[in-house]
Amino acid sequence: MTKKAKVIGDPVVIGGRTLSLSRAMRAGDFVFLTGQVPFRDGVPMTTGTIEEQTRVTLDLIGETLEQAGCDYSDVIKSMVWLRERADFPGFNAVYGEYFPHDPPTRSGVVSDLLVDVRVEIEVVAYKPE
Repeated sequence: MTKKAKVIGDPVVIGGRTLSLSRAMRAGDFVFLTGQVPFRDGVPMTTGTIEEQTRVTLDLIGETLEQAGCDYSDVIKSMVWLRERADFPGFNAVYGEYFPHDPPTRSGVVSDLLVDVRVEIEVVAYKPE
């Protein structure tokens, strides 16, 4: 059986190590982005407010969506992980700026994250080829 999905974007490299995941995959009319954390200058953003980290994360998501021929209006589902429950209002205010009309469905959890950041966001977009 041949693989029908197409890899979008360059490999994810952190500290000179290529991670075993794809930045995004297109499967037919759907584009699945890997969970994105805030990065500046190639390293995770371990400082900054939830608003700053959310904005950086969503900007990076926008770059990947663009590589897939999509934009924020094509996002139909998001999954959000926050390190602190108290960060939700700040996160939600910034998130709403990126999805002002017909926002995607969203799930969110409070969880310890694999890197020392405040937020991780994963999205699925729908854009017919």
